[in-house]
Amino acid sequence: MKVHISVLFILFFILSKAQTEQKDHFVKDNFTKKEFYIPMRDGVKLFTAVYIPKDISGKNKYPFLMQRTCYSIAPYGENEYKTKLGPNTYLMKDKYIFVYQDVRGRYMSEGNFTNMTPQVERKTKKDVDESTDTYDTIEWLLKNIKDNNGKVGQFGTSYPGFYTAVGTLAQHPALIASSPQAPISDFWNDDFLHNGRFMLGYFRTFPVFGVQKSKPEKQAWYMDSFIKQTSEDGLKFYRELGTLKDAYEKYYKNNFFMTEIMNHTNYDEFWQKRNLLPHLKNINHAVMTVGGWFDAEDLSGPLNIYKTIEKTSPKAKNTIVMGPFSHGGWSQEQGKHFHSETYFGDSIATYYQKNIETKFFNHYLKGNAKEDAGLPEALMYDTGAKEWKEFATYPPENVQKVNFYLADKTLKKISGQGYSEYYSDPDNPVLSSDHLKDFNGFTPKNYMSEDQRFAVGRPDVLTFTTDVLTEDITFAGEIMAKLNIASTSTDADFAVKLIDVYPEDFKPAEKKEGVIYGNYHQMVRSEIMPARFRNTREKGEALVPNQKTAVNFRLQDVVHTFRKGHKIQIQISSTWFPLFAINPQKFLDNPNFAAKEDYTKAFIKVYNDSSIEAEVLK
Repeated sequence: MKVHISVLFILFFILSKAQTEQKDHFVKDNFTKKEFYIPMRDGVKLFTAVYIPKDISGKNKYPFLMQRTCYSIAPYGENEYKTKLGPNTYLMKDKYIFVYQDVRGRYMSEGNFTNMTPQVERKTKKDVDESTDTYDTIEWLLKNIKDNNGKVGQFGTSYPGFYTAVGTLAQHPALIASSPQAPISDFWNDDFLHNGRFMLGYFRTFPVFGVQKSKPEKQAWYMDSFIKQTSEDGLKFYRELGTLKDAYEKYYKNNFFMTEIMNHTNYDEFWQKRNLLPHLKNINHAVMTVGGWFDAEDLSGPLNIYKTIEKTSPKAKNTIVMGPFSHGGWSQEQGKHFHSETYFGDSIATYYQKNIETKFFNHYLKGNAKEDAGLPEALMYDTGAKEWKEFATYPPENVQKVNFYLADKTLKKISGQGYSEYYSDPDNPVLSSDHLKDFNGFTPKNYMSEDQRFAVGRPDVLTFTTDVLTEDITFAGEIMAKLNIASTSTDADFAVKLIDVYPEDFKPAEKKEGVIYGNYHQMVRSEIMPARFRNTREKGEALVPNQKTAVNFRLQDVVHTFRKGHKIQIQISSTWFPLFAINPQKFLDNPNFAAKEDYTKAFIKVYNDSSIEAEVLK
């Protein structure tokens, strides 16, 4: 019997290896790889790899599908092939002329790198940005790659998603379809900053973005700058880090990007130039923006890009897809689809790739681009009902704004008198998670749907909960936190969490071992707001101690059904560590350089006329 099992195992291993090799050989068997330095209008040359189908001909022409990236287009060398092309394997097997390009200042390309390249006013040939580089690349490809069909599409996730989004402004007539996925839109409220508050959970990523190269590079030149892990307890590293000023001076004094963040604490010209949204105008081709409801890096980007194009570009065929994914999770099938400990269904990434993404590009690049592809305007996954929903408009037309007031530990639909109060100590901050290993991660991920029971009952966390729901209620659209507060300090942050509290006897369809799902407090949405920017983000403004003050801000959108038998909960605190840098709670012109002696304890009131305003499906 043991021999039989061993033989089966060996056979299985051989077959698996053969299948893997066959899969890995598909690109080399079906494409010819060429590498080029493509000149831009200012003379800078961008390194570009082009994978051309071997069966291309004058009678069998193909469109281009392009990705521009700062993350390397390796492997380098015309005899070295990627094992996967395009955004999914269906499109790879359908075959396109796949194009990959290192953007300015990265890897094998010439020029200098800047984060979120600002759009420029074009007066001379030397006035360049990412949209002009996109235009020049398309123009070169059309003229130099034979037997193309004259159509170009572009795609990318995360930073390549930004390059795709800004590439929509190239206004090249051959650009037919763009799919920005998990794109940055406004650097003040994506990735490293949320409403201007620094996301400390990104601390280990800075070598990737803040070290310039001095020559063409096929390997990452910044590897020596990474901080080495010293303990499985990731919280230990952040507790010993000291203030943000201490951390900067110890690790990143020579990192140009960290220096930019430290010095530009207000929404000044530096950040204003890195807001893509005001430039998204007059787009006249098909755009499908994709995001994940649990994307801890770029949730606001997809939502804001879609909404902006919808307002400014009536000729664009504009679509948005939001699934139950973490950052870029739609690109990799995981079978039983979990985010953190919550199960959302089976084969969700495959459904998106096969029925949405492939249909989008095939229709517009290989079919009649003048006709609509037949995709829904908005395909949004309901993270509470665990199902896809289609909307003709987004936010949906059939919603009404409902206020849930924060009073006496309850969420009510009627405002009240009085207030709730908590004690906030920057030296003993509220933790953002109780999974200590997660703090060693490159960027945060699981907290977006994590169980929040660990924070209930702390004296520095206010909790407001509805009664048990007697019917389903679906939040679909934007959420506003409308807080009326008073603090004994001159500054404070406000972290607000929207939570779905499961019934005590809840049993999920699929579960993870060791997780207690009864009374699970699943995070649905959250956001942080520095009170200093309550009136304008261009300049910080101190709180007047003990004076009632309005602090209003968006929590970003949701499509989530709170089921009958569940409860809706709001948690509020003024620290959220180590996800976000600690506010000293003493007003400073630049709190990024706060010293330990600036840390100020505070009693903070949240008045009963404060509310959470949600768009609720009728």
